[in-house]
Amino acid sequence: MEAFIGKDSEKNDIRMIALDLDGTLLTSDKELTERSREALEAAAEKGILIVPATGRFYAGMPEAVRSLPFIRYAVTINGALVLDVKTRREVYSATVPTEEAMEFYSYLDTLPVIYDCYVDEWGYMTAWMHEAAGEYISNIHSLKMVKELRTPVPELKAWLKEGGHCPQKMQLFTKNDPVYRDELLGILSERFPQFAVSTSLPNNIEINIKGADKGLALAKLAEHCGMAPSQIIAFGDGLNDITMLKTAGIGVAMENAHPLVKEAADLTTDSCDRNGVAAVIEELLKNS
Repeated sequence: MEAFIGKDSEKNDIRMIALDLDGTLLTSDKELTERSREALEAAAEKGILIVPATGRFYAGMPEAVRSLPFIRYAVTINGALVLDVKTRREVYSATVPTEEAMEFYSYLDTLPVIYDCYVDEWGYMTAWMHEAAGEYISNIHSLKMVKELRTPVPELKAWLKEGGHCPQKMQLFTKNDPVYRDELLGILSERFPQFAVSTSLPNNIEINIKGADKGLALAKLAEHCGMAPSQIIAFGDGLNDITMLKTAGIGVAMENAHPLVKEAADLTTDSCDRNGVAAVIEELLKNS
């Protein structure tokens, strides 16, 4: 790690740190450690932008992250919305047209899954699916998020159509079956080529319109801030992080990352439970 960061002076011209949250910056218990907070603070004091880059919407981010005083921008909903959190202005956004969402959800109705969507920075879910979420999601932290950050509606497709809503993200859950999940990743990518299909959990699939991914969103934010993507270091663990790691000048995978994420990264750090993000930032600041 030290040799990589220190080997090229251009690599040390880092002006932005982009961070996936779940499985990356946050521990398995969804906590921000003191060491990670201190590393981010030290980077911010040197003028480096700290940017959460998450599949969550902004209000769904942990308070421990949202309350960090140096956070100015956030890449949210897998890149569907880049937000200036101080002014609440959109830097970039991309949504799924209502009719395309209808077609997608109608297909999901033929599968043994439950699903939800994000609209206007909040989650919505058919009521029976919300009630049955515990049968599909065994991780207590993920289940808590679904229960607390989704509003049940009588039937999601009807609710979307009646309101003319355009989802920022669509998501489905299988019954804790990574093999079936992986099969579906291929099926959905082929059947719906207009969508960016990714995953961040062993039993979920996340769907955005193409043009809404973390990599493109990060490039748009870099342009907005007057910097090059090469001046970004990005951290991630899930398949939805690959575009971001490839866009950044330095892409860092966590030890707990999906194998394909490690292949896409420039280097691998320790796991989310062993302060892997903090270790790289500390080394980066030491060499800057």
